[in-house]
Amino acid sequence: MKAPVIPLIFALSCRAETRTLTLKQAVDLALQQNPDVVIARLDQQKARDQRTIARDPFSPKVFASSGAAWTYGFPTSIEGEAPSIVQLRTSMSIFDRSQSYLAAEASESQRGAGFDVQTRQQEAAYRVASLYLDAQNARISLAAAQREEENLTRVQQYIDARVHEGRELSIDSKRAAVDVLKAKQREEALEIDVMNAESSLALALGLSPGDRVQPAEEEFPALAPPAEETAIEQSLASSPELKRLESNLQAKLLEEKSYKAQRLPKVDLVAQYALLAPYNNFQEFFARFQRNNVELGLAFSGPLLAGRSSKAYAAQAEADAEKVRVEINRTRGRITSDLQHAYQDVRRAQTARDLARADLNLARDQIAVDLAQMGEGRLPAAKTEQDRAVENEKWLAFYDAETALERAQLNVLYQTGSLLATLNR
Repeated sequence: MKAPVIPLIFALSCRAETRTLTLKQAVDLALQQNPDVVIARLDQQKARDQRTIARDPFSPKVFASSGAAWTYGFPTSIEGEAPSIVQLRTSMSIFDRSQSYLAAEASESQRGAGFDVQTRQQEAAYRVASLYLDAQNARISLAAAQREEENLTRVQQYIDARVHEGRELSIDSKRAAVDVLKAKQREEALEIDVMNAESSLALALGLSPGDRVQPAEEEFPALAPPAEETAIEQSLASSPELKRLESNLQAKLLEEKSYKAQRLPKVDLVAQYALLAPYNNFQEFFARFQRNNVELGLAFSGPLLAGRSSKAYAAQAEADAEKVRVEINRTRGRITSDLQHAYQDVRRAQTARDLARADLNLARDQIAVDLAQMGEGRLPAAKTEQDRAVENEKWLAFYDAETALERAQLNVLYQTGSLLATLNR
């Protein structure tokens, strides 16, 4: 049972593809074929079709039929109509307030589906930008980890030589070997992080399983979130989620009106043409025979006893509308709270980035001192290599802090709805 698995994995790996994309290319591709965006567009198409269905009763429809038959005696009706060679019928609603409200509700639902597409596009752009940032940072961190391993390997070689000469203890050699193993472990973990980040990025772009997307060698675009004072107002004004809820509220109010309007009269246009045949004995039973017959008029109808279901449906729609109002208020509060927390994360990440940069500069200054002392013969090369390894660790910490800051800024731009505009500049 296990034998066929190996050829299957080999076949999948052969079909796997690695693409190199810029951030803008990745975002553009996600807006086209991200699964969530595609599903939202299909829902929008369904809403557009539902609007056509709701407006259909107000469009004229023509039906052709034939009731041709030979009759003996009185020309009895066929399916409620006189036997005829050709018959054309048309029907169309002229006044139906309940259906008009349903058509307006379908139009509002279509508009709301457009806001869903915007929401999914922003979510896709935010996810792709975050994964792109993770993949980029993982590759940079991997390069730093590889440099650290090289430095620690040279340190181990220096210490092994000194142990062999009797100038170092054997435990120092073991300690250096452990440091090398730790560096290799970190390097392997970062290699896995690179693979996972690039695979996740490919899935977010709607690519095939097994594909990978490698970030192009470019700097991540500068992110400039708006001022906190205006960000909340901007977010509340442009949030597709809020607009979608407001559209849902309008749709529910129109649905409620449609149920209440079911007690109103309806007016339909009716028209009919029939071509009769003389062999159906019409002239024997009626005073006058006419081959071409046309009927055109209006049909009025209205409920005399409509029952109580329409009131119950209207009450349900009213309750749903009230639930949407509560959800709108809750969403406005959540958006405000999330933005406040997002700006707190930005300030916290800026402080951590500044600390990591200061720590890195200190390590780099220490390297400069080591090089000067080594040139004077006062410092062994092993100590310099150790400090270079420390510097690489500080670079790793700085990369992580820089990535955390950029991710926090991405979150602010996503919350304010300005992420796509920033990435497309």
